[in-house]
Amino acid sequence: MPMWYNGGMDGQEYLDRISASNRKPTQGHGSRILGSKFFWVGAIGIGVFILIAIIGAILRSSGGGEKSQCLELLAHIEYTSEMIDEYQPSIKSSDLRSSSASFYSVLTNTDNGLQDYVATKYKVKDIKKSLSQKTQKTIEAERDALNEDLFKAKINGILDRTYADKMAYELSLIMAQEENISDATRDDALMEILDSSYNSLKNLYDKFNNFSEAR
Repeated sequence: MPMWYNGGMDGQEYLDRISASNRKPTQGHGSRILGSKFFWVGAIGIGVFILIAIIGAILRSSGGGEKSQCLELLAHIEYTSEMIDEYQPSIKSSDLRSSSASFYSVLTNTDNGLQDYVATKYKVKDIKKSLSQKTQKTIEAERDALNEDLFKAKINGILDRTYADKMAYELSLIMAQEENISDATRDDALMEILDSSYNSLKNLYDKFNNFSEAR
């Protein structure tokens, strides 16, 4: 009997205390592993790696981002071309008409190149039908707003100034769209179409942005 045993403690209490003291100090091997910070750091790292790999695979296989961006760019190019065709004959300034004609020519070339690209790669023949309803409504609203502004400017005798401002704005938006797609794609054919268009539009931007009726 141990020296600290108190005569007031019966045999069962003594055995219970011994049993409890034997269970306390030890933890299972699995518990020590789960409690290790190295285990959790490693597990989290593996989880993040797997998640990134899955997302990357989905993006590579779908190509949805590039397709929708190309279709939206085509829709933008087409309604801008419509506005040029509608209002260019009413412009008084010969310099502005010349810049407008150049803008129209660049848009036509870009439109033809992109139409062929999406038809070949994505089997898209009708741009409008291939856009989501939400995107269609947004593009139609933008087109109607541009048409309304140009129409008001025409009947109020300030078409040249307004036209130059609006075309500079549309040109900058189209360039931004082209740059975004070009930066994201790895397709050489698409990059060639977009880079050629972007460089041509860049040369035209200042002509619209710096237009002055005083010339």
